[in-house]
Amino acid sequence: MGELLGYPFIVHALLTGSIVAVLAAASGYFLVSRGLTFAGHALPNIGFAGAAGAVLLGVDPVYGLFAFSTAAAIAVGMIGTDARERDIAIGVLMTLALGIGLLFLALYAGYAQRVYAILFGSILGISAHDVVVTALSGLVILTAMVFLYRPLLFSTFDPLAAEARGVPLKLLSVVFMVIVAVTVSLSIQMMGALLVFTLLVGPAATATRLVKRPFVAILLSAGLGLAYVWLGVLLAAVSGTLPVSFFIATLSFLVYLPVRLLSPVLREAH
Repeated sequence: MGELLGYPFIVHALLTGSIVAVLAAASGYFLVSRGLTFAGHALPNIGFAGAAGAVLLGVDPVYGLFAFSTAAAIAVGMIGTDARERDIAIGVLMTLALGIGLLFLALYAGYAQRVYAILFGSILGISAHDVVVTALSGLVILTAMVFLYRPLLFSTFDPLAAEARGVPLKLLSVVFMVIVAVTVSLSIQMMGALLVFTLLVGPAATATRLVKRPFVAILLSAGLGLAYVWLGVLLAAVSGTLPVSFFIATLSFLVYLPVRLLSPVLREAH
């Protein structure tokens, strides 16, 4: 451990991964509780199309990533609460965006390495500047989540009562999804779509099956995400060849599976 921490790229990966794990815990809990995990999967893929379009226009793919993922987040937030209709609409939107992204790449004459990096990421290639940018952006996102925490909680578990109390459900949904889109956009540039989605859903899905109190579940989700990131980065560094995303996704699954299987038994026992 001490020897690995002597390498700056390992330290940068651990710091950035830790920030993303905490951000993902804060938004991932509400994604899972609101039944929006499919939307969390769709946003990075839609952002990929925007990045491809930006490359075709000769601008930084980050701008396209932000534009498309934010637009998709607003669209998802505007969709009604019917889960079936929402998932259908998200699925259609995602497949359209992926098709457009492939068209953009086909029209581009060069090799769009930065676009492909958005799908797979490069967590071991993170610079000190990236760490600072992620930390500052993460602070802004967490501050917004703190302000939205109570109305989000109210509207998630009792939307009818929240609406009767004057909570603007649709506006709140749009703002929350934009925060998720910004979180995804900031994280995906360095960690890739697979890793971001794993941290958004895996820890939160496990935590919500273990504890019922929302704040405790978010803390547990953050702890699980941090453990997956640290173990994943260190195992990848030791292996020398296997990607970080493989270890983090595998750890997330190996923890979630027994919790998923045993949670009904534990509930009956209590």
